[in-house]
Amino acid sequence: MFTRILIANRGEIAVRVIRTARAMGLRTVAVHSDVDADALHVAEADEAVAIGGAAPSESYLRADAVIEAARATGAEAIHPGYGFLSENPEFVEAVEAAGLVFVGPSADAIRKMGLKDAAKRLMEEAGVPVVPGYMGEDQDAARLAEEAERIGFPVLIKAVAGGGGKGMRRVDAAGDFADALEAARNEARGAFGNDAVLIEKFVATPRHIEVQVFGDGTRAVHLFERDCSLQRRHQKVIEEAPAPGMTDEMRATMGEAAVRAAEAIGYAGAGTVEFIVDASDGLRPDRFYFMEMNTRLQVEHPVTELVTGVDLVEWQLRVAAGEPLPARQDELSLSGHAFEARLYAEDVPAGFLPATGRLSTLTFPDGVRADSGVRAGDAISPHYDPMIAKLVVHGATRAVALRKLARALEDTQVAGTTTNLAFLGALARHAGFAAGEVDTGLIARDLDALVAAPAPGPATVAEAALTAAGLDGPAAPFQGFALWQAPVRTVALQRDGTEIACRLRCHGPDHIEVEADGAAAVTVERRGGGWWIDGAPARGAARHDGRVTVFAHPAATFDVVDPLERAAAASGAPVIEAPMPGRVVHVAVTAGQEVREGERLAVLEAMKMEHVLTAWRDGVVAEVLVAEGDQVEAGASLVRLEDEEPAGEGAA
Repeated sequence: MFTRILIANRGEIAVRVIRTARAMGLRTVAVHSDVDADALHVAEADEAVAIGGAAPSESYLRADAVIEAARATGAEAIHPGYGFLSENPEFVEAVEAAGLVFVGPSADAIRKMGLKDAAKRLMEEAGVPVVPGYMGEDQDAARLAEEAERIGFPVLIKAVAGGGGKGMRRVDAAGDFADALEAARNEARGAFGNDAVLIEKFVATPRHIEVQVFGDGTRAVHLFERDCSLQRRHQKVIEEAPAPGMTDEMRATMGEAAVRAAEAIGYAGAGTVEFIVDASDGLRPDRFYFMEMNTRLQVEHPVTELVTGVDLVEWQLRVAAGEPLPARQDELSLSGHAFEARLYAEDVPAGFLPATGRLSTLTFPDGVRADSGVRAGDAISPHYDPMIAKLVVHGATRAVALRKLARALEDTQVAGTTTNLAFLGALARHAGFAAGEVDTGLIARDLDALVAAPAPGPATVAEAALTAAGLDGPAAPFQGFALWQAPVRTVALQRDGTEIACRLRCHGPDHIEVEADGAAAVTVERRGGGWWIDGAPARGAARHDGRVTVFAHPAATFDVVDPLERAAAASGAPVIEAPMPGRVVHVAVTAGQEVREGERLAVLEAMKMEHVLTAWRDGVVAEVLVAEGDQVEAGASLVRLEDEEPAGEGAA
């Protein structure tokens, strides 16, 4: 076994690997970019080495810097985590050439599964079922359109390299194919440096079920399946193990197919074989098809760990050190049910745009596994994936585990950035999901209901006002009130552009009434050192940078209006601004060009995704303020339209 390993990654996966390595008695080395110098994974490791600038290309993707850090610190092995260099065969070869051990599969195995078209041909040869489609080398647009017609719409266009939904487009009709192809190729070229695509039949009632495999280079076992069907734009949101409705026959058939896939390429370490399942007639062993193999540890591996009792990172390290597989297939079994929810910094009402900010509060309830790479006080950087944490729960049954997930999401407290916490909570309470009626289209079908933000109730507004006035803590009951004034305090809050005027009237040291916009007063009482609002304990709140977040169900955030700095009315300036920090990858217009409402103006790349910015009205482009390749901050002006002529002017 090794004595010291280096983790070539950041965030929650780096922390997760470090903790298992430490439990095994190993010393750990972290690498970090300039902006990650104080990150949690750096604090958790025994040693840390700076490897470059904030952009991944300047740090975490620098194979030479990572290997040099390992050699300089005496590390014997490198664990890649997932993402970055984890599926880069050239990196594997460089690690081994440096006399180090790569904790993962061989470069040959990664290459065989790295391109979806070649991988599918290999799987067909190994007897693994694949989705009908076109995987040819002829990438002429006309040939691809012809193949799509032959397969029959709807079809999926998929980049042959990479994953995560990038370079993927669904096409429902022949007339839409050309535009979708161009968009998929552009995205694939930017993400992977390879714009080749394949075409495959779109499964109408699809479920995404994947099998965890583990090999030692010769033989392999499977650790059962995970259902990852709850997705939005091909990005997984909530995963679970085992898959609801799975039969023993289908589990055995899928597991055997996954093992064949792993053994066909001499796979070593942890990997995942992903299948698309046609669930139009329930789960049947003749209705699943190979999609791809991820030659690394998966983000959702914790649910497998909770239902099998296996520490997959420990297995990775043991096998990489030369030990045989730690268990035979007949020694592995399932116990109970597990869910994982991915908590992200993102603005759900704004279309799930990635968000940034500094976490003023971050707490998780007891009894929940929270894999996180950040703490309260840390900043969510625009340079990396905006994941805050993975919340993982286990229960004896699926129903018990789902109730535990819903409660865990309710009791998680986050402030300082916009998150998808309420969205996750709505999913956990979704009736169809609870019944196990899951497929990859569930979120899209019910999106409006899932993202609807209920108006905060009177108790929530009262707690926000109490916090804004500085009266929420254990301080003296008259804090915030002056002796030479009447015992009334006025607080102005703002939410979704609407101002809420609140009056706090003190009736003694332990009794305050809060009126909001003239509505009936809410009674706030101090009991046992804490506040109770209308007979129930206050939910708790945090104030940071002029905002108050009340940890209700769901949490609600209010801006505190400073009467001395009250914002002027919106000017209505005709400028398209960047909704977040990012890089301008495409400018679609020029000065003097006429545009229609909804027409594409520019494309911004931020946090691994492309965001199309469109005109909100008809007009003429007065000025283009950025160029392709520019890095811009949130709120930066990108395109300006000419002012509209006042009504009645310009007439003959």
